[in-house]
Amino acid sequence: MPATRADLLDLFARLGIAHVTHDHRAVFTVEEGADIKAALPGGHTKNLFLRDKAGRIVLVCALGDTSVNVNRLHKGLGCQRLSFGKEELLWETLGVRPGSVTVFALINDTSRAVTLVLDEALLAAEPVNFHPLENTATTSVSQAGLASFVRHWGGAVLRADFSGDHDPVLTAF
Repeated sequence: MPATRADLLDLFARLGIAHVTHDHRAVFTVEEGADIKAALPGGHTKNLFLRDKAGRIVLVCALGDTSVNVNRLHKGLGCQRLSFGKEELLWETLGVRPGSVTVFALINDTSRAVTLVLDEALLAAEPVNFHPLENTATTSVSQAGLASFVRHWGGAVLRADFSGDHDPVLTAF
């Protein structure tokens, strides 16, 4: 069974990651949660679960208003063209359903199969807000908390500059 919200918050406690979680109605898109975001400080996210035909899996975490050109991202990653991953693969890899995709789902990626791509604009926000494995809540953590979580996960992480009209520039995290 994949980790639950309680498992995630227990991990935060073990890692010393300060967090605040706000319960709310289920939201499935960035637009649906506009009123919720307006009431919470910090950067709010969109999370894209992608894969290429060769099976490479990519999770893009960006600010909600960042334009992510999926058709250009593969060039910077050195992989085949990316498309949205199927629900079954999402569940098998990250243990969440559509609408609940989040960086915190990497808690379930024990094989480190995912390449994480973090938006530069998201990395400038303080705090950052993600679903805690379910879309009925939002959890806020600091940039230091996010970095601690990502280091604990231990998989491949890249930073992406999605600004401008160019192929995304990817660098090491």
